Amino acid sequence: MSKIKPSQGAPYARIMGVGGYRPTRVVPNEVILETIDSSDEWIRSRSGIATRHWASDSETVAAMSIEASGKAIADAGISAEQIGAVVVSTVSHFKQTPAIATEIADKLGTAKAAAFDISAGCAGFGYGLTLAKGMVVEGSAEYVLVIGVERLSDLTDLEDRATAFLFGDGAGAVVVGPSQEPHIGPTVWGSEGDKSETIKQTVPWDEFRVGDVSKLPLDSKGDIKFPAITQEGQAVFRWAVFEMAKVAQQALDAAGISADDLDVFIPHQANMRIIDSMVKTLKLPEHVTVARDIETTGNTSAASIPLAMERLLATGKAKSGDTALVIGFGAGLVYAATVVTLP
Repeated sequence: MSKIKPSQGAPYARIMGVGGYRPTRVVPNEVILETIDSSDEWIRSRSGIATRHWASDSETVAAMSIEASGKAIADAGISAEQIGAVVVSTVSHFKQTPAIATEIADKLGTAKAAAFDISAGCAGFGYGLTLAKGMVVEGSAEYVLVIGVERLSDLTDLEDRATAFLFGDGAGAVVVGPSQEPHIGPTVWGSEGDKSETIKQTVPWDEFRVGDVSKLPLDSKGDIKFPAITQEGQAVFRWAVFEMAKVAQQALDAAGISADDLDVFIPHQANMRIIDSMVKTLKLPEHVTVARDIETTGNTSAASIPLAMERLLATGKAKSGDTALVIGFGAGLVYAATVVTLP
């Protein structure tokens, strides 16, 4: 017989507050067209993107996270000292160690909260949310701060016609805390590593460090390009449209609800055509509000779902207590979907 004392967590968990931060600089498609041979019409028709936000030097991964987190903590009605863990999903924090989460936890004024980063690309928010739910129910933290943050402008090849227009910067955060009722459903998540080459960093850091020009991509001026994110657009599109709709349906089934029971659908803001195709495949009713934040925010990877969630609530298009299906998917390839009650 085990001698270990059982954990004393909450019966369930819920999202208690949400916050977001978008950099002040708004970048229209016209700026992107200065370095690629394309058109505003083509970018809008292929992705749905009209503008995106790019961070300034002062709008660091930590700074944006702190701004978004402060709003989420205030929205949750708690203090930073009550946060027991900070989980940050990002691929654009360029220090291998320490985790940026530790700096964020300290500057927010938490009481030495556990803090760590995860790398799950565009599914990172879903991964972090699932970890937070587990911590609250298990009892290792009463309140958990989950942050999705990216400065993807740092990892964008502005001469790559396939991706130069896609990415934006920003941070979104939620506070997960205890609940007497289930407000975060079971997570349907996984990975398909056999497709990992479809979204990747162009050059590994070790090759970039060596600086062998014969192995590194060059820009139009002959200078070595900084590592960037690249993707096989058609392969990713087909995977997202056909496979992720199945995952979304599995999340609905796991939560014991149907599409008719939904109020809101918040998919990762990867591409407007992907979003519209998923809506059609899932046969979502007309009353379901669909997040289409990508038009003015671009693809912000791990930040896209909480940013879209905050905007829907702030604009009144969604309201507290609504039932929402959220799904993230991207590099890995990885995915995570769940049903939540909006804070």
